[in-house]
Amino acid sequence: MIKKYYLLSPGPTPIPEKVLSVAAEPIIHHRTSEFSDIFMDVVEGLKYVFQTKEDVFVLTSSGTGAMEMAVANLINPGDKVITINGGKFGERWGQICRAYGAEVREIVLEWGDDFTKDQLAEELKAHPETKVVFTTLSETSSGTVYDIQGYGEVVAQTEAVLVVDGISGLGATPCPMDEWQVDVMVSGSQKSFMIPPGLAYIAFSPKAWRLVEASTCPKYYFDAKKYKKSLAKRTTPYTPGVSLIIQQKKALDIIREQGLEKIFEHHRILGEATRAGVKAIGLELLSKRPGNILTAVKVPAGIDGLQLVKIMQGKYMAYIAGGQDPYKGKIFRIAHLGYMGGFDIITALTALEMTLSELGYKFEKGQAIKAAEEILMENWE
Repeated sequence: MIKKYYLLSPGPTPIPEKVLSVAAEPIIHHRTSEFSDIFMDVVEGLKYVFQTKEDVFVLTSSGTGAMEMAVANLINPGDKVITINGGKFGERWGQICRAYGAEVREIVLEWGDDFTKDQLAEELKAHPETKVVFTTLSETSSGTVYDIQGYGEVVAQTEAVLVVDGISGLGATPCPMDEWQVDVMVSGSQKSFMIPPGLAYIAFSPKAWRLVEASTCPKYYFDAKKYKKSLAKRTTPYTPGVSLIIQQKKALDIIREQGLEKIFEHHRILGEATRAGVKAIGLELLSKRPGNILTAVKVPAGIDGLQLVKIMQGKYMAYIAGGQDPYKGKIFRIAHLGYMGGFDIITALTALEMTLSELGYKFEKGQAIKAAEEILMENWE
């Protein structure tokens, strides 16, 4: 049987054909008015997705580069910060902060647990010297979304600034930067922005810029002041990823044509269909506050979780993601992010049922697909 590749991971995500095609066009020079016009159109499109009036800077790096830029430009060695660690990527905030000499109060959660705005308010009350709060919109390792709107309300009442990792969540679930009082937002190209890995994005509020101006941490490539100065000249301080930026323009054209509200609703439908499908065959979600970016599912008792992912990827070519760190072999993750549609969910659940059946898990075949179909049919336009 001919095998077809199905990309169902939370990053990289599938890329629209129109976006793929522009990468084959001849390269252009990045210090030209032709490129500057494209670049500035991308910046405006990013501001639309970030829902901000502030500048959005484009880095040629992975999303972690934007995370490092946030830390390097906001703190001085010895500054006290709070990081909310609910998984692999919340943990990364603490690691980067320690690398730059911050004094880190790390709120460590069980993967999948929530952390409320009231809990954050208590932390800030107990630690009023906190300079920055680092958190995550969508924790990709656990499928959990956090109350960024609530965090913004709490942090805005203090001298601290709120920094949000929106790498997997921005553009797929609501998080308007300005309205929700987020001071620094970071994201990356290979998730809901629907292009390959290689670009990262970051924006700073006026409150955050005051910290940027006072920061003494060593930095060179990730110096936000250099990016601000270059953006005023319609360019970047260093060689940009030209082809990626051209692809991003095409993808942002698609996003703006559809509109954010419709895109958020689309992700809600796919998320609900996926959750309904796995629950219908007796599986349990990891997250207590699951998001519409991906679904993290506990491996049922008696089933080898590593083998489950291996079979889905190797035999059925359905490239879901496995668990990370302490949850390796204990969960699997199905994405419904970016350029994915209802039939991608049906494909994922069909491959899952076939794999579970092969591994000896007892359930009524077809129930996952049936449950997902009901959600999709109710909402299909």
